[in-house]
Amino acid sequence: MATFNIIMPKLGESILEATITKWFVKPGDKVEEDAVLLEIATDKVDSEVPSPVDGVVKEIFFAVDAVVPVGAIIAVIDLDSDGSVEPVTEAPAVAATSETPARPVAVSDIEPLDESGKFYSPVVRKMASENGLSATDLAKIVGSGLNGRVTRKDVEDFIAKGSPAHTSASVAASTVQPKTEMPAPAETSPKSQSAAPVISSGSDQIIEMDRMRKLIAEHMVNSKKVAPHVTSVVEADVTALVKWRDKVKGDFQKKYGEKLTFMPVFAEAVAKALRDFPLVNSSVDGDKIYVHKNINVGIAVSLPTGNLIVPVIKGADQLNLAGMSSAINNLADKARANKLSPDDIQGGTFTITNFGSFKNIIGTPIINQPQVAILATGSIEKKVAVIETPEGDTIGIRQKMFLSLSYDHRIVDGMLGGNFLRRIADYLEQFDVTRSV
Repeated sequence: MATFNIIMPKLGESILEATITKWFVKPGDKVEEDAVLLEIATDKVDSEVPSPVDGVVKEIFFAVDAVVPVGAIIAVIDLDSDGSVEPVTEAPAVAATSETPARPVAVSDIEPLDESGKFYSPVVRKMASENGLSATDLAKIVGSGLNGRVTRKDVEDFIAKGSPAHTSASVAASTVQPKTEMPAPAETSPKSQSAAPVISSGSDQIIEMDRMRKLIAEHMVNSKKVAPHVTSVVEADVTALVKWRDKVKGDFQKKYGEKLTFMPVFAEAVAKALRDFPLVNSSVDGDKIYVHKNINVGIAVSLPTGNLIVPVIKGADQLNLAGMSSAINNLADKARANKLSPDDIQGGTFTITNFGSFKNIIGTPIINQPQVAILATGSIEKKVAVIETPEGDTIGIRQKMFLSLSYDHRIVDGMLGGNFLRRIADYLEQFDVTRSV
């Protein structure tokens, strides 16, 4: 009997696991090639998994809400069946035989932040998973990285010295067969052990966090624990930019079919400043700094659900203003329609969040790990200001906005962060009002 294994697909370079959010089929169902089998979700994006073949669903190994490692077999398609198999209402138990593929220690079993506050990077967690190391094993490793973080070399040395995970007993324990019962979903609650208990009055409304909100909460808490945040603020006079946009926005839409907002200009200024200060375009792993050659700017987008997602403009420094506008509008539309691909949200090296869209003037955003900085743009407002002229100082009405930069003080000190932020403001203030579209 010919069968085809459906495996958990890899949805991006750093994605090691995914959560099954919905099955569209059950054992016994006949499926055609390209028919959707299930829906999966990661901390980055949701996606549908189609069937690569025609056949009948023979077995399903994981239930809804199960967290499954990339590459694991999640279902089997019978290629020879004519569809006369008696349907099964529930996923069958998987026999623990030698034919059943063994599963390594799942990355989901190792939390990014353990109870003692020790942080494990995705690289370290992946190495632990591939080598059968448990969270207990990792806790025994003395980290040589900054602030005692465990690095790749620390894990390699631990394994080379003959870690407990590489005894025959430990290896056997790490290759547990799929259980008869469906695995419980991974715990993603953002609760803090030190948080005070909430006392309800009884009339309070209790809202269960959805999956994305839990992940956002976890990422924000981890970012604050991993990176010492510092925020610098400047006020920029963008009068020239506002006048230019008012003058050309009609022609711009006729020529390119795109609405011209301020965000493409902000992103353009950020990309230029990142070229001027490349260390801000970096990431940190342990005691290593990765200075990225590519400038990939993420733009935070608010979703109809109230959550946020950050699609990424690849090669932002290579785009003209029309290209930047098109890329931003396209990614925002895809995000709100839940049509982003895994590639759309991968590889960001810097993030912009626009507090000004909510009429907020200043914000102190949290860094999008593993990046080292994030810019918040405030609303543009008319203000009375002193204007320096060759004839002397005068009072006038100017268009002004606040720019606030949160940065990782392990890598970006005050001088670098301040100069970088000032450079962004300079690019905006010195905008060429004669620029054509």
